[in-house]
Amino acid sequence: MEVFAATVFVLMYAIIVSEKIHRTVAAMLGAIIMMLAGVLDIETALHHVDFNTLGLLTGMMILVGITSHTGLFDYVAIRAAKVAKAEPKKLLTYLAAITAVFSALLDNVTTVLLMVPVTFSITRKLHLKPMPFLITQILASNIGGTATLIGDPPNIMIGSAVKELTFMAFIENLAPIAILNMIIVILIMEFAYKDSLKTKPELQQEVMAMDEKKALKDKNLLSRSLFVLGLTILGFFTHSFTHIESSLMALAGAFLLLLLAGGSHHLTETSLKSVEWATIFFFIGLFIAVGGLIETGIISQLAQKAVELTGGDVTATSLLVLWLSAIVSSVLDNIPFVATMIPLIQNMGAMGVSNLDPIWWSLALGACLGGNGTLVGASANLIVAGLAAERGVKITFVNYFKVGFPVMLLTILLSTVYVYVRYL
Repeated sequence: MEVFAATVFVLMYAIIVSEKIHRTVAAMLGAIIMMLAGVLDIETALHHVDFNTLGLLTGMMILVGITSHTGLFDYVAIRAAKVAKAEPKKLLTYLAAITAVFSALLDNVTTVLLMVPVTFSITRKLHLKPMPFLITQILASNIGGTATLIGDPPNIMIGSAVKELTFMAFIENLAPIAILNMIIVILIMEFAYKDSLKTKPELQQEVMAMDEKKALKDKNLLSRSLFVLGLTILGFFTHSFTHIESSLMALAGAFLLLLLAGGSHHLTETSLKSVEWATIFFFIGLFIAVGGLIETGIISQLAQKAVELTGGDVTATSLLVLWLSAIVSSVLDNIPFVATMIPLIQNMGAMGVSNLDPIWWSLALGACLGGNGTLVGASANLIVAGLAAERGVKITFVNYFKVGFPVMLLTILLSTVYVYVRYL
């Protein structure tokens, strides 16, 4: 079964990379073949589907869909463009910085759902290609999410497994390297896309002359949307003591806003159409396919052998965990890998390894930053690609890989130096 599951997964992955068939079809077929062959039954498959991620996505897509009718995103776009004096280079930096900060304070999936509509509004007004901005925001969302306990799912999982790693401990240990990585990545992106970051002076003048307040269409709906968005975001912040899942907060916010907005049949149906169902089903297929690898023990064996290689040496284990988690997280979803690594690292502690902190921080850095390596490396990457495709912009696997993978390697290299100098 191991060989069969691995073969199906590799074929599925090859089809996704080739983009000959829509990635949702490839992922769902891969999942269905594994279930039909008995690699895992439906009950086990459903157990591997991360409904917290799906609920968060669905809820935030509905919230963003309703809020988009108010003109808020156009307002933010014009305001941001005016603050940047409508200069494309400054805009790239500002939007990347906003994305990184929001990703640290909320989570990277919610952030890109809010930022992508804003980015398209700005780039349309200045006749700029949206691709440099979108790719920079994917990178910024994953780097920003690294900095805090709530920024990225791997951090949430590590924080809940190791109680002494508090909210402040994550900021103290991961924020410095996240900020350094972010500054360097913005400079690289500005240089890489310098030829695309040009607009006409007359378009800049047009943007500077615009009145952002006129973009606001429905002020009643706007006030209700902002109220519910504020409540939802507050809910994300209070997770550490309420223990209410972010997916439940997002779905509660979405349906509360539908109710406050009138709850009409037309609005409800329109809002549900704003959900990226192709992306949702892609995640379902991917979760089940990765579940097949977990059930056959492939991921567990990979992690076990990696830890055995180092013989329990903290320096060697930390650096191996950092690089292994980065490479694996760039091609697989990082959630199941982190779920497999947590008990293995805990076992090392039981076996007498005294200082596990460097290993935990290495796992967090590798899993979060590794997500930048490919288009399927993190949830936020796929959300941006889905939202872009809906607006007629195709981010291909290969085009993203050319930028994302080298950037990922550079951030992991910087993180290696950071981990070694600070802890080892």
